[in-house]
Amino acid sequence: MRQYKVLNAWTGRFNIDLLKSRCRLAYYHVTSSFLQPENRSIGPSVKKRQRRVFEHEGSVQIPGFNQKKKNGSKVSLELRKLSLEDSPREKWQQLRQKTKVDSRSDSHEIVFGIAPCLLALSQGRRKAFKLFVKDGEAAERASVLKVCEEAHSRGVQICHVRKNDLDKMSLGRVHQGVCLQASRLDFLTKTTCNSRGSKDSNRPPLWLVLEEIQDPMNLGAILRSAYFLGVDRVASSVHRSCPLSPVVSKASSGVMEVMEVYGYESLEDMLRMKVAQGWQVVGSVGTEAEATHIPIIRCSDFHLTKPTLLLMGGEGEGLSRGLLSLCQALLSIPAGRNLFPGIESLNVSVAAGIILHSMLQSRK
Repeated sequence: MRQYKVLNAWTGRFNIDLLKSRCRLAYYHVTSSFLQPENRSIGPSVKKRQRRVFEHEGSVQIPGFNQKKKNGSKVSLELRKLSLEDSPREKWQQLRQKTKVDSRSDSHEIVFGIAPCLLALSQGRRKAFKLFVKDGEAAERASVLKVCEEAHSRGVQICHVRKNDLDKMSLGRVHQGVCLQASRLDFLTKTTCNSRGSKDSNRPPLWLVLEEIQDPMNLGAILRSAYFLGVDRVASSVHRSCPLSPVVSKASSGVMEVMEVYGYESLEDMLRMKVAQGWQVVGSVGTEAEATHIPIIRCSDFHLTKPTLLLMGGEGEGLSRGLLSLCQALLSIPAGRNLFPGIESLNVSVAAGIILHSMLQSRK
């Protein structure tokens, strides 16, 4: 009987010591979660014990936390502010609620990708509103930091958001961790002509004229080749042509933000005016083009000796009859093998790159 009492007293003391140790453990985790908010390895069971410690009347009191104010708030304003500053996840959640945008708005659009966003900011042809950057390690990449520095230097607000938010802004396209909310970029007209850079008077100019290019990926690739190879101006038909969209800017690797693209209601009127000024008009056709009264020559045999306009037709029908009738010569790209029926032509962006390279090399 005496042994049973001794055992009962010993186990009771052990339970008291165990309860004290649990209280110390709960107190340690509670205080460490505030002093070291970056430690996120606490499990759900410990978090539940933390809440019990706060709610229990006899629990350890943390100054400024569970001492109720007159307005009924448990957490002081200072502690809330410190908790928000030390908890980036909560801060970005509040930030995202304030920075949601509608990519379908008529007043702006979402430019996406490193090069398009950087050039849209640096060139100043658009009005930039907000720069959205993917939260996490992606924000520390050198290319992303360069975009952020450019935005900061121009007073553009920078918002850190989740990848899902960027995916929605870019409609699922490759955004590389950055999106820019900015005004739209439209075709230039004759009334807004403000040609940049000085032209070399010793070399005849070459304009690239596009008729009804409807695929934005093709238009972007054409602009990138034209800029790289040294085309003096790009002109496009306004009707039945794709606009200068963010997809075109991304496909051009940002060249659309730099190179001026002029839009014309009537390409025929523009061509007639240039012919009257002494320019020559050259079109492009496939290897199986029908015989016409207009001479068809290989692009490698053509020499650029006077101001020239190169016409490129759309993906489906090529150049219209109206523009073909204004051409003084037609250029073709010879095939390197016997071709199967149905694949006798190249993609319009590839063909434009080959012909432009051949013509501009002859100019040199």
